[in-house]
Amino acid sequence: MIELTAPAGSLTDAGRKSVQRDLGALLLKWEGAPDTAFFRSVCWTYLHELPAGAQTTGEDDAPRFRVDVRVPTGVLSDRRKAGLVQDATALVLDAAGLGEGDAMRVWVLIHEQPEGTWGAGGQIVNFTELKAAARAAQAER
Repeated sequence: MIELTAPAGSLTDAGRKSVQRDLGALLLKWEGAPDTAFFRSVCWTYLHELPAGAQTTGEDDAPRFRVDVRVPTGVLSDRRKAGLVQDATALVLDAAGLGEGDAMRVWVLIHEQPEGTWGAGGQIVNFTELKAAARAAQAER
């Protein structure tokens, strides 16, 4: 699951249309999940747009962006976390029409979800089974 919180109006029209699917694809890439209909269907993205004045700093009112990522514990190595942070930052900056000089406006927070604490479809999701399904899907390619 990946969520982008941004001030309303801070994304370009094109960025607003594509940012959620792009972030979802990016997350699946860094998780090492196969590009299948099943894994795309369970990669949820949310865009939370804040009303005017709902986000500020002590310095200015320039837009800031928060990317919250939830993944199973251990699915992202330090290398994968760094790659996800770098790519998500670049993607959000592009969606907002900003450049690399604005990178500090984007914060990416990675939350690891322990086994047994994620439910879907009325039952606990077993990450070990999801990992096995991903390996099987990759082997079929």
